[in-house]
Amino acid sequence: NQAPRRADPGWPGQERWVWLRLKLIADAGLIGLPNAGKSTFLSASTRAKPKIADYPFTTLNPQLGVVSVDSREFVVADLPGLIEGASDGVGLGTRFLGHAERCGVILHLVDGSQEEVAAAYTTVRHELDTYGAGLEDKAEIVGLNKIDALDEEIRAERAAELAKACGKTPMMLSGVSGEGVTDVLRALLVEVDAHRALQASADEAAAEERE
Repeated sequence: NQAPRRADPGWPGQERWVWLRLKLIADAGLIGLPNAGKSTFLSASTRAKPKIADYPFTTLNPQLGVVSVDSREFVVADLPGLIEGASDGVGLGTRFLGHAERCGVILHLVDGSQEEVAAAYTTVRHELDTYGAGLEDKAEIVGLNKIDALDEEIRAERAAELAKACGKTPMMLSGVSGEGVTDVLRALLVEVDAHRALQASADEAAAEERE
């Protein structure tokens, strides 16, 4: 009882390779040059246990941690360090930057123990702007990290240099001593809430258009 009793030959099929990229979803992303103290910050602010060592590229894969501050929680991603040329794929840069696309806010950590803090900031900022994909417009909090290794005079000098480069007052913190970490987390939470509200409004508008 087959119906219909007539069959048409199918069209030639297609064969193609499809490259799928997994992009982690996190509320906030930690970026910076290698050895900027991102993994130490993640360890200090969450229960995550990333590998921490005093050499570049200790982190080779993104690490996630859940921050708890003021009875609120949000997810932070520790992204591998970026270097000059990352937006062109140097050091697997495009793969790392792809994860930052899904973050609502960026915490840009700069190693305060180095002399050229302004150059460190502008190098990473250039890669974000060159890569595009919305990274250039994401909310950014700049943190001068490792201040436990600096005296008050050097702290002020490095903070002034970094402020001139980024156009805003950097937050002072140390993932090792914990100084300033809570203040940074609270600042991140403000931006995370703003991003969530914006995303919710966009989702509602999209749903109304479909209806």
